[in-house]
Amino acid sequence: MRTTTETDYLQQLIQEGEHIHQDFKFEISDARKIAKSLSAFANTEGGRLLIGVKDNGKIAGIRSEEEIYMIESAATMYCKPAVEFQSRLYRTEGKNVLEVYVPEVEEKPIYAIDENQKAWAYVRIADENILADTVYLNRWRHNKKEERVMMVYSEREQHLLDILAQHGALSLNQCSRLSHIPQRQTSELLADFIRFDLVEQFLKEHTFYFQLKEESLIP
Repeated sequence: MRTTTETDYLQQLIQEGEHIHQDFKFEISDARKIAKSLSAFANTEGGRLLIGVKDNGKIAGIRSEEEIYMIESAATMYCKPAVEFQSRLYRTEGKNVLEVYVPEVEEKPIYAIDENQKAWAYVRIADENILADTVYLNRWRHNKKEERVMMVYSEREQHLLDILAQHGALSLNQCSRLSHIPQRQTSELLADFIRFDLVEQFLKEHTFYFQLKEESLIP
């Protein structure tokens, strides 16, 4: 029986391509940019960075140990709270490839700090890191509440659900405009609907949309 080597394992990962749990990085030139990837993986389902691998899957190798230190800087200095990660160095084709695994965190969100010291939270959708919208932020805030909450349908809640039932998938702006509910309140309501499994959120052409779940029974 053939024994799987580190090279085999790495090649298997590369053959998977980039997806929700995996991202390729040719090199690390900016720790802040890497912080976005760490934030996205930590806020979603966890995942790995393969550093020293081009977008087409070809192995370029990392340049020096400096890139390892930049990962540490990204995780500790440019992620708030700091992100824990595991790293492993592979040697293949005479080149070094760094695997960085980031687990999903329970206490979301993890923010990435930009050059202006502003904090932004990201999520991983398919093979992209996407800036989290206010609905995601409200979802995370609501999830931190340990008490059980019963959903009470006031006229306002029912009106927004009716709008979604009539129009299908709508953006946050469309939900707010059609329901005549301020956008901030609309965002909070949508977060509650998602929490109670009535509505689903999805990304299309870099815009978040919301629609009723097929199995939802709207009272």
